[in-house]
Amino acid sequence: MITLRGIEKVYPLKGGVFYALRNINPTINEGEFVSIMSPSGSGKSTLLHILGRHDSVWGGEYTLHGEAVHQLDKKKRFELQKKHIGFVFQSYYLLDDLTVYENLEIPLSYRDIPKKERESVVCDVLDRFGIVGKKDLYPSQLSGGQQQLVGVARALIAKPSLILADEPTGNLHSDQGREIMTLFKKLNGEGTTIIQVTHSQENSTYGSRVIRLADGLLMG
Repeated sequence: MITLRGIEKVYPLKGGVFYALRNINPTINEGEFVSIMSPSGSGKSTLLHILGRHDSVWGGEYTLHGEAVHQLDKKKRFELQKKHIGFVFQSYYLLDDLTVYENLEIPLSYRDIPKKERESVVCDVLDRFGIVGKKDLYPSQLSGGQQQLVGVARALIAKPSLILADEPTGNLHSDQGREIMTLFKKLNGEGTTIIQVTHSQENSTYGSRVIRLADGLLMG
């Protein structure tokens, strides 16, 4: 599903260059649940943002579903992202001036799905995640756990084949975090590929494999 070859991320500094990532070469198969772990500042979030197409300035080769991402122009990279990738952020990044329903509808509007069909899909997801009663509330009216649940629902609503999660339980209480991880485990069991960045050893046990980074290098 994902093949990386010689991925590098370099920042120019006065004294030379700083390698946030250097010669990263993993392959991630469809249906895997992979945890990327490393100390802070070792490149794991940088790698996730390259995978998610939020960072377009990097070197190396990145293939997703047989598409050579590094050879695509900006428009085609964005189309590939929309088609295949859902992103879950530590800080939720819900739009404060939109209701839960409206936040969930946005990814569908990017895909030119007719309004009537969008209504049906959003209602199904609200029901699946047990948040029907929250649909008219704004993010500020929700708890942290509820906001993250909406964030996961938003990431899943367009049925991406790949979920990228950046410290998805970092702002949650332990019980709320376990609820989110149990949901990820269930989604993975249904066939969704998941890659999470985490500091948590407990969170990593929900996955099938751990990738470790240190100082921008992939460890054995």
